[in-house]
Amino acid sequence: MRGMIARGALAAALCLSAFPSWAQDYTARVARVLRATPLIDGHNDWPEALAEREGDKRWTMDLRDLSHVTGEPYDTDITRLRKGMIGGQFWSVYVSADLPGKVQVEQTLEQIDLVKSIVARYPETFALARTAADVRRAHAAGKIASMIGVEGGGQIDGNLSVLRSYAALGAGYLTLTHARTIDWADSATDDPKHDGLTDFGRQVVRELNRLGMLVDLSHVSEATMRDALAVSKAPVIFSHSGARAINDHPRNVSDDVLRLVAANGGVVMVDFAPGYVSDKNRRWAADAAAEKTRLNSPPYRGLYIGQPDKAAAAYGAWLREHPEPRVTLGEVADHIEHVARIAGKDHVGIGSDFDGVGHPLPVGLEDVSTYPALLAEMMRRGWSDAEVAGLAGGNVLRVMERAEQVAKAMN
Repeated sequence: MRGMIARGALAAALCLSAFPSWAQDYTARVARVLRATPLIDGHNDWPEALAEREGDKRWTMDLRDLSHVTGEPYDTDITRLRKGMIGGQFWSVYVSADLPGKVQVEQTLEQIDLVKSIVARYPETFALARTAADVRRAHAAGKIASMIGVEGGGQIDGNLSVLRSYAALGAGYLTLTHARTIDWADSATDDPKHDGLTDFGRQVVRELNRLGMLVDLSHVSEATMRDALAVSKAPVIFSHSGARAINDHPRNVSDDVLRLVAANGGVVMVDFAPGYVSDKNRRWAADAAAEKTRLNSPPYRGLYIGQPDKAAAAYGAWLREHPEPRVTLGEVADHIEHVARIAGKDHVGIGSDFDGVGHPLPVGLEDVSTYPALLAEMMRRGWSDAEVAGLAGGNVLRVMERAEQVAKAMN
């Protein structure tokens, strides 16, 4: 046995010696930070990905290692979550904004049930959390605090009773819109109808404050952002967004709004989605979509209309000539630095959008095992351990605590 231990120690030493001393130092610093502060990701679509790809198997399948699943790869499983040293996760309970309202409610309830089922099946790994204190208790026990984010205002079907029911089931935030403008709020990626929030939309924000649920402004138009920030008594979050000054995507946050977020006390949790991170990637995606339409756009238009094989071959040739620009971990770090420069380092966090944005993901941030590499990059750029702790989870814990105080004062 002593020989086996000695051989293991030697192997570990040889492994470490393969890395430069500065890398070893950052690795040790990251581990030290994450022992004291839970790393909290604002947005992961794993439950929806399981529902979409696995059907009824999602309730019983082994979730410890999904790295060898055929087809679209998963970004998330228990083994890689542990490797990534995640301490808390807002699991997105997303349903399509194109569905009728009551169907959205039904499917949201199923998604909440799935999150709770996963936690119940793996109690040694996960613990349900609703408050900042819950998160800290789970982290102290070596578990991943599992929170719930409802990703779209359409999922309340225009009914505050539905919102209150989600809160009672443990939901921690509501994203005011998803990809579509709804009856009471404009989306960033749809035509505006209200110039922000309607009176009912403002009522939703106030009710979120009263319930202690976070107001999530990812996916909403800039006018909606401004209206919500003007109404909310509690700090807001952007659960998965970037800096618009770096990539002028409407899903990202302008410098003017970043300053409002700082004044509000909120946090922007930076997304890893390539189209939100990189202007070059965003433009390539638009060109690729246009080429698909040019080749085959049923029922009336397209160069190869009614000839799907020819259209597919032509599109494949176009992709070979126009490969997707790869995005890197460093570009994600650039967004973090920009948010920190404009709003302050107390107002930035991490919101990966893993299992929600397809592939390829940024080089160096391919799955949930890679968070420590991003934190090490911030250290390399001169961030202190305290500043990295804020980015990792301290900032959003502060927001959660303040939202709880506001709710207590309103009730």
